[in-house]
Amino acid sequence: MKPANLTLALLLCVPLAVADNYPRQPSIDIQHYIFRVTLSDENDEIAGETTVSVRFVNGGVASFWLDLASAANGKGMTVSEVTSAGAAAQFTHRNGRLTISLSAAPKAGELREYAVKYRGIPADGLKFPKNKFGDRTFFSVNWPDKAHEWLPTVDHPYDKATSEFIVTAPARYQVVANGLLQEELDLGDGRRRTHWKQSVPIATWLNNIGVAEFASRHYAQAAGVPLQSWTFPKDRENGILTLEEPLRQSVEFYADHIGPYPYEKLAGVEAAGMGGGMEHASEIFFGERSINGRPGLGLVSHETAHQWFGDSVTESDWDDVWLSEGFATYFSSLTIEHYEGRDALVRQMKASRPRIFATEKRMPDVPVVQTKPWAGIPNQIVYQKGGWSLHMLRGEVGSEKFWAGIREYYRRYRDSSATTADFEKVMEEASGEDLHWFFQQWLYRPGSPAVEGTWRYDAAAKKVQLDLTQTEPGEPYRLPLEVGITVPGTPAPRVEKVRFDQKQQHFEFAAEQEPAEVELDPNVWLLIDAKIVKK
Repeated sequence: MKPANLTLALLLCVPLAVADNYPRQPSIDIQHYIFRVTLSDENDEIAGETTVSVRFVNGGVASFWLDLASAANGKGMTVSEVTSAGAAAQFTHRNGRLTISLSAAPKAGELREYAVKYRGIPADGLKFPKNKFGDRTFFSVNWPDKAHEWLPTVDHPYDKATSEFIVTAPARYQVVANGLLQEELDLGDGRRRTHWKQSVPIATWLNNIGVAEFASRHYAQAAGVPLQSWTFPKDRENGILTLEEPLRQSVEFYADHIGPYPYEKLAGVEAAGMGGGMEHASEIFFGERSINGRPGLGLVSHETAHQWFGDSVTESDWDDVWLSEGFATYFSSLTIEHYEGRDALVRQMKASRPRIFATEKRMPDVPVVQTKPWAGIPNQIVYQKGGWSLHMLRGEVGSEKFWAGIREYYRRYRDSSATTADFEKVMEEASGEDLHWFFQQWLYRPGSPAVEGTWRYDAAAKKVQLDLTQTEPGEPYRLPLEVGITVPGTPAPRVEKVRFDQKQQHFEFAAEQEPAEVELDPNVWLLIDAKIVKK
């Protein structure tokens, strides 16, 4: 996910209970969902029937449960029946949990199907906004844990499954959803039934639908991937300019550098009622204000990166959400570096530094990886510092080993889930280095290093003398620091590399004449709040 206004919205928090305390059910594994949903222009009530295919990991299970919002204050879902193999199943539905009792205990590995019929008005998850042209639409945004507001699911990223949407809606609308289109059938009563099927397992929140009057274009392939755009008819030309070339560029770059695209198609969808973007598997929603006729490589590349990281390789729990958002943030910057040059990347990295530091001052105990309960995702830490951590990792191991590790991480955990420890292990294998200190320092430790320095030129000794102090609280950071020394008449600084790992250190560098400038981290590889003056 990428908020619409990064300079403001990324400073906000997205409500979510972390450290992740979601109660898992190790005895079951959801294999497949079929979501049948009926929509109407008469009101906002939906009628749903979901078939859930459950594999019982262990035998002897007496019951299991699904997340589904209970009806209250005119919103939420009311379940009318649950059946399995044509017979009624006993169930209770209270406090957002649908508990299904088993009439006979299953054997380990047994697969059963359960059909849940329900109806109600969603309080969240599926919304019914008018778009900017005043037309009624239906759009779902399930991130991070809103799918249960309208779909009975295991609403957590640890349990991935394949899925289908069979949506019945007024015939004037088109329906876009995950996967490949299977069928469109006009029912003869003013309604159309549309069937989409997602054949690759995904986390619950990545299942989504968009229902509106669309201009739908199937316009190209990139790295063998069919590309589509779904925009409001009056925004057709703006949609072409905003989405289509950036989608192609992003897919080609990621497929070449990371690995094959994981899904059957990639659709860019103009969505009402939201800002920024949302990376649903194979169908990315872009807020309607972003469809402005200007190529949106930054936003598009962020959401497209999620198809690899977040969608295909999914964080095992929300404590590791940086494996999704930090990755998408940095890989968007890498895309811009690839197409626009290193200076464009450096501008982005420099611009995000002060925003990270400001957030850390407000939230001094919050690291990138969550280790204790708190409310909300502090975006500048998870998104921007998470992205910076990848940038520093690239600087630490070198670009070649960095990309080798990224490719192996994707290959190993494609269509599955991973943790920060999994990523650390892969990067250690790819680099041949012990990186535990790096992950502990940048991802598990809150805060960032602050460095103050002075320099002077000793003309007699022909040396630059540099004194540095780490002023942040706690133990000193281990900083592989570059020092740029610029002498008059030279276009670029001479770069010296030092290991700065004490609270105070003194360094000396040979110089035939007095420098015009001494700069810390001239090539922008470290997340440090650095100040240096001539003594």
